[in-house]
Amino acid sequence: METEITYVCNACGEDIVIPLDPSQGSMQEFVEDCPVCCRPHVIHVEIDDEGHPRAWAEPEQDYD
Repeated sequence: METEITYVCNACGEDIVIPLDPSQGSMQEFVEDCPVCCRPHVIHVEIDDEGHPRAWAEPEQDYD
């Protein structure tokens, strides 16, 4: 299984690499500041039944 995954910052467009921790479950959600532009994002990580991860980000202020 992969140990890192990439998402795209919605604010600056940079590819951001984050560690992947499968022990936290197949559906993960956390807030992280972009290391390039410092804007906060809600990061979503899904790991499917075959162990393939997918990550995406939403600006924190848009998230309810």
